[in-house]
Amino acid sequence: MKTYLCEVRQIAQILRSEYPHFTDVLVNWTKDFQHASVLNSNAYEDTYGVYSLLAGLGSKRILKSNDISELRSFYNQEQTWLFGHLGYDLKNKLERLTSQHPSNFEFGDFCFFEPEIVVVQKRGQDEVTFFGENEDLIALFIEKLKQFKLTKTTLPKLEARMQREEYLTAIQSLKNEIQWGNIYEINYCQEFYANQVELDATSTYSMLNQKSAMPFSAFYKLQNDFLMCASPERFFTKRGDKVYSQPIKGTIKRGYSIQEDEALKNELRSDLKEQSENVMIVDLVRNDLSRTASRGSVKVDELFGVYQFPQVHQLISTVSSTLSKNFDIFDLIATTFPMGSMTGAPKISAMQLADQYEKSRRELYSGSVGYISPEGDADFNVIIRSLMYSATNKYLSLTVGGAITDLAEPEKEYEECLLKAKAIFELGEK
Repeated sequence: MKTYLCEVRQIAQILRSEYPHFTDVLVNWTKDFQHASVLNSNAYEDTYGVYSLLAGLGSKRILKSNDISELRSFYNQEQTWLFGHLGYDLKNKLERLTSQHPSNFEFGDFCFFEPEIVVVQKRGQDEVTFFGENEDLIALFIEKLKQFKLTKTTLPKLEARMQREEYLTAIQSLKNEIQWGNIYEINYCQEFYANQVELDATSTYSMLNQKSAMPFSAFYKLQNDFLMCASPERFFTKRGDKVYSQPIKGTIKRGYSIQEDEALKNELRSDLKEQSENVMIVDLVRNDLSRTASRGSVKVDELFGVYQFPQVHQLISTVSSTLSKNFDIFDLIATTFPMGSMTGAPKISAMQLADQYEKSRRELYSGSVGYISPEGDADFNVIIRSLMYSATNKYLSLTVGGAITDLAEPEKEYEECLLKAKAIFELGEK
C-alpha cells in the first residue's frame, strides 16, 4: 500500500476559513464507500493512545463471522490494517449464552475489513498521512474539502421501548437478584427508537460530535448500517506486549459553573455507591486480563480517576497487563469480551439476567469498534452514547444503560439513563 503525505499546514487556510471541520469532510467522504470507519479522539489527552484521528475507507478484503480463530487467520493472510467491530452478541459464541430479542440490523457478531485507504494523524503531530494506491488521493480529498458544506440535521422523536414504571419494576427485580446472591452487579439497558426514518448518518454524526466531542468517538458504516458513536470509554489498547483497559463506572452531571463542577467532581469521587460499582468492575477486568497476562503483571494504574466530559463527569480506572508470549491479540479479545463495564459480575450470570430482563437486543451497543495495525497493536472503544441506523429498515436506535448494585435507587438510575442520552436527545426535533 503506497503512502502519500499531506501536511495539515498546507491546507490550514482552507480548514480555518470555509471548511473548518476536517473530520466532518472525512466522514462525508464515506458516502463514496460501502465500508468505512472513522475513529476520532477529538484531541483529548491520552497517555495510552497513538492516533488523534484514524480512518479506514473502502474494503479490499472483508470478513464477517462469529469465530475469533477465523479473524486470526484473516489477519495472518496479510498483516496490514484491519478496521471493524465486535458486536455484543459475539458473547453467544464465546460463552454458552443466547439472545432472545429480534435484530433490526445486519452488523453481525463481528466484521473486519482491510481498507483501500487509510488516513492517519498521530497524536501531537500536525501532519496527516494517507495510505493508498491512488496517486490522486490527496487532490481528491482537498477537492472534497472545497466542496463540503455541513448540513444541519435533527433527529425524529425517539420512543421508549419500555415505560418508566416498567423500567423501575425491572430495577427492583434485579436488586432482588442481587440480594438473593445470584449477581453482585449488572449493567441494565433500555432502548429508545424510531421507525420509518430517513436520516443522513454523516450529518447526524457531525452534529453529535459537535454537541458531545468524546475521546473514543467513531463513525462506522457497513453498507446500509451505520453507527454514530460519542463514547468516552476505552475497552482496551495494545502497544507491543502492554495492554491497558479503562472501565467506566460512576456518573454525575456537569455543573453550571467552575465551582459547581468541582463540587460535583468531589461528590462523585467520594460516593460509596459509585466506588463500589467501579471497584467490582476493576476486579472483573483484572481477572479477565490475567487469563492472557504474564505472571504478576496485572496492575491497577489508576483507581477512581474523575474525568470531565461535555455532559457528565465519569469515574474511570485503568488496569494494565503484559501479554504473555503464549497468547496474541485474538486470545486477548476472546478472553475479555464483552467488557466488564457493560455486563456486571459475575459476568456470565449478569449477561444471562440482562437478556431475561431487557426488552431489546443490544446489537452493537455494549460492543466495540476499533482497529488492528500492521504491527499487531490495537485500540478498541466501548460502544455507548451511540445511535445505530439501518437505511434498509429505516430504523433508528439509541440504547442507554447503567450499573445496578444493591445500593441502586430505581428513580435515580432512570434519571442517569436520561442524563447519558442528553446530547443525543437534544439533536431531536424541538
